[in-house]
Amino acid sequence: MDRDDEEIKGRAGRRHAALAAVAVLLMVVGAAGGVIWSERRSRGDSAKAQAPQARAASSAAGATESAGKGEEALEISLTLDAIARSGIKIAEVKSGAATAVLAVPATVTSNAYRDTKVNALVAGIVRDVSVELGAAVRRGEPLAVIVSSDLADAQMKYVSMRAMLEADHQKLERTQKLVALGSASRQELEEVTALHTGHETEVAAARQRLLLLGLSSDRLDRLQNAAQVVSEVTVPSPADGLVITRSVNPGQVVNSGQELFVVTDLGTVWIIGDLYERDFPRVRVGSQATVTVPSAPDGKMQGRVAYIDPRVDPGTRTAKVRVEVSNRSGDLRLGMFVTVAFQTNATEHVTVVPRAAVQTIGDRSVVYVPADSDEGKFVERRVKLGARSAEFVQVLEGLTPGDKVVTEGSFFLRAEAAKTR
Repeated sequence: MDRDDEEIKGRAGRRHAALAAVAVLLMVVGAAGGVIWSERRSRGDSAKAQAPQARAASSAAGATESAGKGEEALEISLTLDAIARSGIKIAEVKSGAATAVLAVPATVTSNAYRDTKVNALVAGIVRDVSVELGAAVRRGEPLAVIVSSDLADAQMKYVSMRAMLEADHQKLERTQKLVALGSASRQELEEVTALHTGHETEVAAARQRLLLLGLSSDRLDRLQNAAQVVSEVTVPSPADGLVITRSVNPGQVVNSGQELFVVTDLGTVWIIGDLYERDFPRVRVGSQATVTVPSAPDGKMQGRVAYIDPRVDPGTRTAKVRVEVSNRSGDLRLGMFVTVAFQTNATEHVTVVPRAAVQTIGDRSVVYVPADSDEGKFVERRVKLGARSAEFVQVLEGLTPGDKVVTEGSFFLRAEAAKTR
């Protein structure tokens, strides 16, 4: 019995020992697997992190290689006969004074020196206005008619003075005859003569006043009695031009000296722009200016700076600059917005070529230079351009002074280059 119990206990101990050994073995295997998985994960993360860097390095290397290749120069070959027919001319690239274009917004105004204000010479009521705003008028053409009681009173006074003068004249003649007969004294003659002279002066003053009130000399010569007195005066145009201001209508009461119209000659107009303080040294009186008019057929007009205001606006820190241009075509209208550009010179020298030498292909500017190896070959060369003037364009990159470049006929070479391309 005891022996059986011992066997049972021995078997149980061996079983526990086996189970313990298996558990230990499983723990060892699990730890090893964890280490291996951790290493694999670390390697995978490292590889993923290195992949974008490798791709970036590869792209940079490709970009560097592509940049190093550059563009191949396009060569155009022509026969001597084709060169002669196309009218190709070659000029040397020059170095000239740098020019810069200063453009400012401006407004068209009338030439104030040719504005003529038409004022009422006499107080009264406007009976008729015969011109519309903007109408073209000639010198002496009637603009309005004013009915004035003051004018009638002045004429009545003039008629009365003339009658008194006529009576004084007759008295003077009688006194002269009496003095000759000894029936009147010399003193009486002198008194009558002084009175007559005073009346002559008064009549002359009254006549002059009527002339200032608008009556003509012919009408005054015909004014002999009260029946010929008129109460209407015509306001004539003082000059040829356009009516740019009309401030009266029929039935309106006006005072003496009141402005009725403004007539101006628009053969020349003023372009008024604003010049900033920093640009004062670049523009002078007499500087050439180009006025760009969007609505004009040719779009540009030439003029010169006639005046620069010595006063600076305290709010905008600008001064008014005035350019006078011809407007015989009538394309410039008062109040239009235009752009005025001034050509300014600098002290530095830059590389310039004639504008005809430059051709545009897409977003590139190119010129054509004769090849050194062959007289009939031309090379298309890309250039970077700067400021432009009326005849020349500045070249920033691609040419140097002394190089040869095709001027006339560059458009023909562009067409031939398109065929070759």
